[in-house]
Amino acid sequence: MIIVHGTFPIKSEIREEAIEAMKKMAGCSRSEIGCLTYEFYVGLSNPNTILLFQEWESVEALERHWETSHMGDFLEQLPHLLAGEVATRRYEVRLGDESMERVESEIQVSSNGSQQDKIVH
Repeated sequence: MIIVHGTFPIKSEIREEAIEAMKKMAGCSRSEIGCLTYEFYVGLSNPNTILLFQEWESVEALERHWETSHMGDFLEQLPHLLAGEVATRRYEVRLGDESMERVESEIQVSSNGSQQDKIVH
């Protein structure tokens, strides 16, 4: 399983526009084959920071996601909505054949960078 976490600082004066764009993106993404979870959340400490949480069945499913028209549309809108840099991290979770208790202690997590000028997965 692939997990992606992102942080989006959005402009306060167009907050509602940004949230609508993210709602549309989440809805379209959830219908993709291989998408397990795709949600945006408003940060409690700063309502102009939006958090993204995604779960994908595989790297291939995530790569197909990057090729969709709704991803292209979202990436085109994003610079207009942002008040700073987007930070993303991608994690790969591998579960072995052993018991769940043991597997939980051996989850392999690898970071794919944190801060970029653009979204990078």
